[in-house]
Amino acid sequence: MFSRKIKDLVAGRFMQAAAILSCILVLVIAITLFIRSWPILEVKSLGDLLLGSTWMPFQGEFGFFPFIIGTLYVTLIAMVIAVPLSILSAVYLAEYANENLRTKVLPVIDLLAGIPPVVYGVWGVLAVVPIVAYIAPLVSPLGIPFLNTNGYSTGYSLLAGGIVLAIMVFPIIISISEQVLRAVPSDIREASLSLGATRWQTIKNAVIRIAYPGIAAAVILGFSRAIGETMAVLMVVGNVPNIPSSVFDSAYPLTALIANNYGEMMSIPLYDSALLLAALILMLVILFFTLAARLILIRIERRMANG
Repeated sequence: MFSRKIKDLVAGRFMQAAAILSCILVLVIAITLFIRSWPILEVKSLGDLLLGSTWMPFQGEFGFFPFIIGTLYVTLIAMVIAVPLSILSAVYLAEYANENLRTKVLPVIDLLAGIPPVVYGVWGVLAVVPIVAYIAPLVSPLGIPFLNTNGYSTGYSLLAGGIVLAIMVFPIIISISEQVLRAVPSDIREASLSLGATRWQTIKNAVIRIAYPGIAAAVILGFSRAIGETMAVLMVVGNVPNIPSSVFDSAYPLTALIANNYGEMMSIPLYDSALLLAALILMLVILFFTLAARLILIRIERRMANG
């Protein structure tokens, strides 16, 4: 008995230390990036850096606004595509598909999660970019806001990046959501059906309601994957430091900026500091949205518990 208590205590302390170490690691990364970013913050205000639209390192101009907008736009497009399709797929696999189909499809979805990002990027260049370039002139005459391209697009665009990112996010959201839905007790389904509800009404009003916090967590993880992705995005998004006015315009996310330029032309004053500030901004953006999503999730759980 004494030996078991010692083992439990040691295991508990070890897991506590691992959790604390993870938090300290995040703090150390943030502090390191801040220290390395400080030279450019000494000579330029944070407002000018965040809201500036001009990126000319040779002239000492480091405006991050186009890169921040590009990051948010391409991530938003990816999530708009991925979230509804992923949740509907998870509902089908958990509630409608038979066991034989489920055991065949889920390994394929897991395989998608293991494909290297560069492979997605190459596929995007070969397949997605030409399709986007083809449909851009067809959509432009419709005059729909955010779809107007003046009749031309190279295909390397926000839309291409969003499609590739959405496909990369599919496995995460589908796998977690499917497991959460299947974890809902069968008694909930049987009780709803016994009251005369249809199968879809049972899924919509009972199963998804209970599984909602888990599905929201899956979406949060998918968002974090999308906003931090680098290689696949920089291969298809165009990498033009302008503020896009259409989904068919090229953009330049922060991840691509760092990957394309860090280690090159470091002889330019403040260039190294500017790129590390971009890394810090990206980290803070991810942290902000993750915390905001977590607070929303807590409110949803409390509302469900009280309702």
